[in-house]
Amino acid sequence: MGRHMAGNLIKAGHNLVCYDVSATALHSFKELHGSKASTTSSISNLVSHPDLSAIITMLPSSPHVRECYGVGILPSPALSPGTLLIDASTINPEVSRQLSELATSKGVGFVDAPVSGGVGGAEAGTLTFMVGGTARNFDSARPFLEKMGKNIVHVGEAGAGCAAKLCNNLILGASMLAVAEAMQLGAKLGVDSRVLSGIINSSSGRCWASE
Repeated sequence: MGRHMAGNLIKAGHNLVCYDVSATALHSFKELHGSKASTTSSISNLVSHPDLSAIITMLPSSPHVRECYGVGILPSPALSPGTLLIDASTINPEVSRQLSELATSKGVGFVDAPVSGGVGGAEAGTLTFMVGGTARNFDSARPFLEKMGKNIVHVGEAGAGCAAKLCNNLILGASMLAVAEAMQLGAKLGVDSRVLSGIINSSSGRCWASE
């Protein structure tokens, strides 16, 4: 998802400095976008890059975000005051709150901005961003987020974006479980799964089942 999000920033006219633990991913992204996408070999090199105005991350889980910001970015003496940090990962809201406090102590802005919309939404630039942070930091982040998504929502203070994303995922997970149980029940009762799927997708069950 980060690959497509970064690509949309480039399409909008931004020059990026990119880092990924996968050298292959960096190389292919550089080949695709040319001079608009510089690459670097470490987080420390990224932070020290001149004219850096914002750092945007999309990472798998809380430990990765904690290490990236708590070890690599925020302690760096090269981090310029006023730099905006935008984390689009889906993580524990408490981790986002802690990193926001640390960022404030370093004189930089931080927002948690997890997304909904999947890889397709990332590629099309139609993601929904659920943003947690101060109103000032949200206003600073919005111009970047609008290049990657269509629905930008300020949920509340730091951590609120991640909290909203977790609530959304809870509903999604519960609905997926209900669909799986219903399809299994239908199979046990002798109903053809294709027939049952067609009925669900043309009736009230469609609210919970994805086509």
